[in-house]
Amino acid sequence: MSTATNPNSWLDDVEFDESGLIPAIAQDAASGTVLMVAWMNRDALAETAATGHAVYWSRSRGKLWRKGEESGHRQRVRELRLDCDGDVILLKVEQVGGIACHTGRESCFFRRLDGAPGQPGWTITDPVLKDPELIYK
Repeated sequence: MSTATNPNSWLDDVEFDESGLIPAIAQDAASGTVLMVAWMNRDALAETAATGHAVYWSRSRGKLWRKGEESGHRQRVRELRLDCDGDVILLKVEQVGGIACHTGRESCFFRRLDGAPGQPGWTITDPVLKDPELIYK
């Protein structure tokens, strides 16, 4: 079917897993910082493309999760990319409010493995920008 008759035919190129999901990496479009990894189903990906705002599938809640619906920290999508195997989505986003993580940090990747060989440990590298208690009510 052509895109003229089916505007969502581009979704047929996406390889969703057996649960109907695909991993989605959100990256800051300006800095290149990886902000978070989440999951999308077909509906989430279609809505993201249609609205220009990131929509994910919440596995814990079993429903669509419109990023920022509670916190106000929406993600404006500047670019969507599909990897070579068609099984990972990359979203280049503008992170509204500068906070992507539910911990109140810019990125969910705020721990770095450090330490001597054989004695590694996690070091927190990024500050909390806003207390999560003030973000989520």
